[in-house]
Amino acid sequence: MKTLIKNGRIVTAVDDYQADILIDGETIELIGKKLDVPADKIIDATDRLVIPGGIDPHTHMDMPFGGTTSADNFETGTIAAAHGGTTCIIDFAIQGKGTSILAALDTWHGKAGGRAAIDYGFHMIVTDLSPKDHVPEMRQLMDKEGVLSCKLFMAYPGVLLVDDATIFRAMSVAADHGGLICMHAENGVVINEIVARALAEGKTGPKYHALTRPVLAEAEGVHRAICLAEMAGAPVYIVHLSCAEALRKVKEARDLGVPAFAETCPQYLFLDYTYYERENFEGAKYVMTPPLRDKWHQEELWTGLRMNDLQVVSTDHCPFCFADQKQLGKDDFTKIPNGGPGVENRMSLIYNGGVVPGRISVNRFVEITSTAAAKIFGLFPRKGTIAPGSDADIVIFNPNKKMTISAKTHHMNVDYNCYEGMEVTGVTETVLSRGKVVIEDGKYLGNPGDGKYLKRSSVQQALRSTVVSHR
Repeated sequence: MKTLIKNGRIVTAVDDYQADILIDGETIELIGKKLDVPADKIIDATDRLVIPGGIDPHTHMDMPFGGTTSADNFETGTIAAAHGGTTCIIDFAIQGKGTSILAALDTWHGKAGGRAAIDYGFHMIVTDLSPKDHVPEMRQLMDKEGVLSCKLFMAYPGVLLVDDATIFRAMSVAADHGGLICMHAENGVVINEIVARALAEGKTGPKYHALTRPVLAEAEGVHRAICLAEMAGAPVYIVHLSCAEALRKVKEARDLGVPAFAETCPQYLFLDYTYYERENFEGAKYVMTPPLRDKWHQEELWTGLRMNDLQVVSTDHCPFCFADQKQLGKDDFTKIPNGGPGVENRMSLIYNGGVVPGRISVNRFVEITSTAAAKIFGLFPRKGTIAPGSDADIVIFNPNKKMTISAKTHHMNVDYNCYEGMEVTGVTETVLSRGKVVIEDGKYLGNPGDGKYLKRSSVQQALRSTVVSHR
């Protein structure tokens, strides 16, 4: 099937021009001015931006946590993502302590296969990396299975936390196999001590989730992760960076030419600590890790995005319903499932908060929501750009349309929205996934299972050449 997109303003991370796009099957065949060619379907993109489909490299679909499971599975979550203009996610498989890494991958293939509505890949959360049993599995993961990134935790002692030797070992393996280590960087051992003190003093409400996770615990973790990566001769990617102190550590490393990369999330750009002070346990909706910070951090993070000290905006989409799941921590904030929804709202939020007020250019918007993730995680140029031969993952985006975000109208399988009542300018109207129209006029036209698993390629050579600044 051939599809022709006409009269659009094509915007990539580096280009901005008027042209038409001819799609043949799943890929882009031709880009040119006023194309007059036969097509089975014609889409008029007059007064619209035509941009690469969004890539969200940090989601948690169907994830067990704290005695429950995240509310979106791979079907509901990826359909919601598509509605918002995201055409590819990278989710996290989880290796249980003492279990097989490859068996964990099989488990997550079972969760996603036949359900995902858009293309997807996996990171692997590594909790056990014995030299004899698990290091060979990690090598196979990267060399044969197309999983080029693993995530390790400095937080959650007894559940996910690994020691510095394990982190160094993983980084060394990644360095040898063209892979990348993603770090949840918080000093979880110290945080647990602070939490224990708070509980002993009867401090059990949602706000103490934030008050027991200080910014210095995150900054220390980021600094330590970067030092370990330097010792291992490996790049490192800091996930969900939330505060100025942690950003400063990344900035210092990048200024020295260290291949350190980081993402932030919309919640840290738009929400702040005051949300935890809401009455009637409402603050539990915003219990996520790292927690929301004081409002002044937001402008620092926007500056980091503008100056390329932060490369990516992901969501860390991990929703738990307020009516039942969040209530598990009614009397103890440590039992509130950590996480919030956001995969559907990311593109509009970042356009509205970044491009509309002039914080970032429209090209930078495309870069931080799509292109940079494609490059960092071994998907470029198949994904993350509009070019002949690339997958036809394309979003027709109305830069002038307004929308009010609400749980009443979103498609995520959760009973609240972190951005409830927020009006945004910039709305996804039409979405193509590998050439197939999956969103049109607010309706989902695809089928669960349309999404393909993406084996990713080695990323290190590209990473080592991209530690540059926009200054």
